[in-house]
Amino acid sequence: MGNRRKPAPPSRARIALVTTAAAGSALLSTAGSANAAPKPDLATVKAQVEDLNEQAEASIEKYNKFKETQQRLQKEAAQLQDQVAAAQEKMSDLRVRLSAVAADQYRTGNVDPTIALMFSSDPDSYLKRASDQDVAASSQADLLRMLLDQQRRLDQRRAEATAVLGRLDETDKVLAAEKKFVQGKLSEATKVLDGLSAADRAKVNSQDGRSSRTSTRETYNGPATGRAAAAVQFAYAQLGKPYVWGATGPGSYDCSGLTGAAWRAAGVSLPRVSQDQWNAGQHVSKANLQPGDLVFFYSDLHHVGIYIGGGKMIHAPRTGKNVEILPIEYMPYVGAVRP
Repeated sequence: MGNRRKPAPPSRARIALVTTAAAGSALLSTAGSANAAPKPDLATVKAQVEDLNEQAEASIEKYNKFKETQQRLQKEAAQLQDQVAAAQEKMSDLRVRLSAVAADQYRTGNVDPTIALMFSSDPDSYLKRASDQDVAASSQADLLRMLLDQQRRLDQRRAEATAVLGRLDETDKVLAAEKKFVQGKLSEATKVLDGLSAADRAKVNSQDGRSSRTSTRETYNGPATGRAAAAVQFAYAQLGKPYVWGATGPGSYDCSGLTGAAWRAAGVSLPRVSQDQWNAGQHVSKANLQPGDLVFFYSDLHHVGIYIGGGKMIHAPRTGKNVEILPIEYMPYVGAVRP
């Protein structure tokens, strides 16, 4: 058998290096465990999501208000532009008639002084001077007076249309900014929820164990009658339909879109946004709430639901949820209005 050389014992330096590396590895492992992101506290996540959605909803009501203003300005601008076109057409007709008179008098060599008004740099002064000579009483002067009046109307309508279009342009910019803000907040909330497991996401979307029914088979059989009963019955029929911001039905709603649709079904027209609905009826105390009353939440009144009795309401909650029944104590209650 050949001689075998025993392996040399490790040097002190190598031992020290291995020991140090092992210790460092253990230390890093321990530090990594200590610094690992803890499982998110669902109560904190829930509060964060709700805050983001509340910011979005407050902006949604602003968006709805600006949208309403935009639609009104668009209608007003269209009417003014129609008036401008009609005035322009009338102006053209008057000019043709005056031109015909001038041409006829020129051919006969008997040009009426009033015809000069058409070419005067200051027709108003001419008419005032001519009145002393009874020129303004002539049919030609009357025709020209109509032309001047029509010109003023045309200029006024053009100025009004320009102003309205300018306001419309500003409204469009504000509308775009509000829309961007809403989309940003909803995107943030979605990202927070997407970071959770399906089970945790369901917990965050729950209402802290409180009643939140969405059965579409429920109907209202309470004490309300007349229009209030019709409004509540309509609200029941919308249970389970999705919240979509800016929507007024019939397939989806935002909060004021739902309350407006419910009372519209009862024959009552409400303003579009929650802040304006606050002034759309008689204010009632919490102790005197009746089914059909509009119930408002948050200091800026950016959320509204329809009271159904028993301390509960039907409302369109927020993006990602459906029309539901919820206790009114769930949100900061401000007051109620009876349309």
